[in-house]
Amino acid sequence: MTRDPGGGANLAALRGHNAALVLDLLRTAGEAGISRLELAGRTGLTPQAVSKITARLRAEGLAAEAGRRASTGGKPRTVLRLVPAAAHALGIHLDRDALTLALTDLTGAPVALRHRPLTLTDGPERVLATTAEEVRALLAATAPAGEGPDGEGPVGEGTDGEGTDGKGPDGKGPDDENPVGKGPARVLGAGLAMPGPLDHRRGVAGRVTGAAMWDGFPVRDALAARLGLPVALDKDTNAAALGLAVRPGAPRSFAYVHLGTGLGAGLVVGGAPLRGERTGAGELGHQTVQLDGPPCACGARGCLEVLCLAAVARGDLAEAARILGTGAANLVRLLDIDRVLLGGRTVLAAPGVFADGTAAVLAGLRLPAPVEVADAPHAVALGAAQLVLAPVFGLDPDREPAPDPGPARKPAPGPTPESHPESHPESHPASGPEPTLKPAPDSAPAPAPALAPAPAPAPDPESGRDCSSEGRTIR
Repeated sequence: MTRDPGGGANLAALRGHNAALVLDLLRTAGEAGISRLELAGRTGLTPQAVSKITARLRAEGLAAEAGRRASTGGKPRTVLRLVPAAAHALGIHLDRDALTLALTDLTGAPVALRHRPLTLTDGPERVLATTAEEVRALLAATAPAGEGPDGEGPVGEGTDGEGTDGKGPDGKGPDDENPVGKGPARVLGAGLAMPGPLDHRRGVAGRVTGAAMWDGFPVRDALAARLGLPVALDKDTNAAALGLAVRPGAPRSFAYVHLGTGLGAGLVVGGAPLRGERTGAGELGHQTVQLDGPPCACGARGCLEVLCLAAVARGDLAEAARILGTGAANLVRLLDIDRVLLGGRTVLAAPGVFADGTAAVLAGLRLPAPVEVADAPHAVALGAAQLVLAPVFGLDPDREPAPDPGPARKPAPGPTPESHPESHPESHPASGPEPTLKPAPDSAPAPAPALAPAPAPAPDPESGRDCSSEGRTIR
């Protein structure tokens, strides 16, 4: 992803920006780690600035030594790595008929997952109350053995995590100020992804198709009050696209087309998520493709979504894939994107049919974008966690910075990511290799947040060369 620190900036913002640069390089270096000299070379910061930043990150538990690397001259270089267990994030996917929760470490790798049926038409208050209960249960399942979510005793009567729905033996739940109770240390916040339309900046839901009672509801603030954690809100497709975009080696421009209970797209253009001024970008499902077609719940006729879902309902997946391909072709033409990624439960149930059908439409129109299936069953929930994590690494330019993962916030005691939930019947440890992208047979990184101009700061060893107006690409 490309970064440009812009012109002059106030020193506090600059320090945070520089720390994000270093943290992201530690993230992408993985277990192999990276030396301070390499960090200085790739960020453009002075060695003194890098040393000061990495010393602070080590003191906060975010970075650690990963051994030494042979040097061509002089003493061997110390290699540093990110400590994934230093902080966690919650990803929440509110679908029309289900709730999926993901607890991730700092790298976005899943630590635990939880899923249950849920109906969006039950209304905001009931749905968010259930969501908070499920978050609490997930964190209780990842708490240290023998400690309940209130920190005073075991969860329930036995060892299976049932009993009293996460309450202690005295029947008490967590206090009102921290309804999520205790779990892994440093839960930075929760990312909430749900069907649009919505306003991600204000944290307010729109007129969700088939669930009009959400229109205008302050989802972000209401859930934050229940959880006692910062909450970020975005559309389900945007969250999934962000999760795919922050992976090392991700294409710079792609459309993530999601087919599940609805149809939508998350867009990444030039390495940056494209949300639009009102979070309206990517409403692929309500693109009219048949003027005299069947009515859609959005009020229009012949929408891509209503036609595609109708084909799925009657079992004609080949036709559904052709319709999906028509929408994808329109996106390729309009945005000149590099790749089309397909996802969602309907696609994952028949990946070959949808990949082949979509690729055939694009090939027939001589559009060069390859088609792949994003083989990630929980792409939206994991992407929702990135709504919290990506700003920590300076990767999402359209969102306020996430809370500082340093010691200012008192961490709740809990396990490291190795302490997976094993006892709860609906909570299970995430396992298996990282989801891969599967190419369709025979088918043909984001700028940092702009820094406010300010008078040039006095020289500071941590600011390094970032006080200049020099831009750079770090990967």
